[in-house]
Amino acid sequence: MHPRAGQRARPEDLVDVDALIRSYSERRPDPADPAQRVSFGTSGHRGSSFDGAFNEDHIAAITQAIVEYRATQGVTGAILIGRDTHALSEPAWRTTLEVLAGNGVDALVDSRDAFTPTPAVSHAILKLNRQAPGRTDGIVITPSHNPPRDGGFKYNPPSGGPAGSDATSAIAKRANELLANGLSGVRRIPFERAVAAAGRYDFLGEYVDDLPSILDLDAVRRGKVKIGADPLGGASVGYWGEIADRHGLDLTVVNTTVDPRWAFMPLDTDGKIRMDCSSPAAMANLIEIMRGPATYDIATGNDADADRHGIVTADSGLMNPNHYLAVAVDYLFRRREQWGAKVAVGKTLVSSSMIDRVAADLGRGLLETPVGFKYFVPGLLDGSIGFGGEESAGASFLREDGSVWTTDKDGILLALLAAEIMGTSGKSPSEHYAALAAKHGAPAYARLDAPATREQKARLGALSPKDVAADVLAGEPITQVLTRAPGNDEPIGGLKVVTQNAWFAARPSGTEDVYKIYAESFLGEDHLRQVQDEARGVVSEALQG
Repeated sequence: MHPRAGQRARPEDLVDVDALIRSYSERRPDPADPAQRVSFGTSGHRGSSFDGAFNEDHIAAITQAIVEYRATQGVTGAILIGRDTHALSEPAWRTTLEVLAGNGVDALVDSRDAFTPTPAVSHAILKLNRQAPGRTDGIVITPSHNPPRDGGFKYNPPSGGPAGSDATSAIAKRANELLANGLSGVRRIPFERAVAAAGRYDFLGEYVDDLPSILDLDAVRRGKVKIGADPLGGASVGYWGEIADRHGLDLTVVNTTVDPRWAFMPLDTDGKIRMDCSSPAAMANLIEIMRGPATYDIATGNDADADRHGIVTADSGLMNPNHYLAVAVDYLFRRREQWGAKVAVGKTLVSSSMIDRVAADLGRGLLETPVGFKYFVPGLLDGSIGFGGEESAGASFLREDGSVWTTDKDGILLALLAAEIMGTSGKSPSEHYAALAAKHGAPAYARLDAPATREQKARLGALSPKDVAADVLAGEPITQVLTRAPGNDEPIGGLKVVTQNAWFAARPSGTEDVYKIYAESFLGEDHLRQVQDEARGVVSEALQG
């Protein structure tokens, strides 16, 4: 824990925005350096212009690669462009439009010339494709909750959700070829002509006006729920006030500041500025507001592109994301009667087993997938899963009638659901979780990092169950060793070891020389620490084996 974690940033903590943007246009990445090549993780290509990892050449090459890829897939309609409030998002947006227009591809940008959250882009893709199936896709320029020095770039195909690995691998391969060839083959025109050629789309109006199809906003009004919403300086900053006005909610936007340095943010646990709405340190401002006089019943936060949610209640402070996901599942499947009895619950395999117990209590099937929201896309599209959620505070669910809402994470939606829960029950989501814990047990959950070389990380990602020799974990017999997700048989890029009351999962980091250990125990904090300690040994032995 950094000594100033949770304290407001100082001048020396802030990024030099002018220098960052200069680096974007002036620095040329070295295609021979793996750290400066295009690489799509679970949430797109990310990096900083200071490091030669997110520069104009990258964005021109990626956009050209997307143009070529979508042509091979028969996607011939407009491509929707969203962006968040990071400093690098604006210049990347300009480059993107120049390349799209240079290739004769129609682009749709926000009609207000404003920031556009990820869920609004997913919502728009699906709506437009209902009118002309398979013609529309999207790009969202965002590094999510990453520090202000970073930029990010995501591609959403006509399914509306994050692109699958087949698409991202093809796009990254072609983009790196273009980089290596000095951008020969990239077609672009000047920005003034490109932006003039772009069409306009009312992302905000289409999204906000459609909210009654998925939420019981009447219950929020009847319950007189007072909401405090903090966009954390992100792309949802223009949405929350409109939500309040158009739907008559008692909702206050507690912070309307947009500052690409994020000077108003408290430091995260490692001393960096990070707009992580699931981190108590990063959410210190909102937590402090809720500690004062009872101004709000519910307070919510979003990250920079609003695909994540943070829920703060007066009785418990910032909720653990796993706790809120369990509450959301329990509430929705008891209230959404039109969904049907066969609709299942979707979760990542590193999310809390409390969700497993809630799903079993509801009599619902459970789709457990690898990390990555893309795995929930098919089930949300066809209505076979009613809710898909990740442990990192990202989720979406179906409309009241059982049809798809978004196939990407929607932090605005999950924040408003907390108000609906309070409006219908008179109890906060944290009170609901206390009732679930009393019924199913109270798990202890944590994530930590352990050092690993590049070779060890590659070995970890390729393990099979037979590589694990242990048959006992923290005093309990091991019941499962998984290297493929039980919900869809996709490789998990690591392993998960399960007992009756505990589990751990180990996955290599995509950006650092560490592997991540997720662990949970229903037998208390001491047992959790024992699970964590033995997990290191199990992984070490497997890597040597």
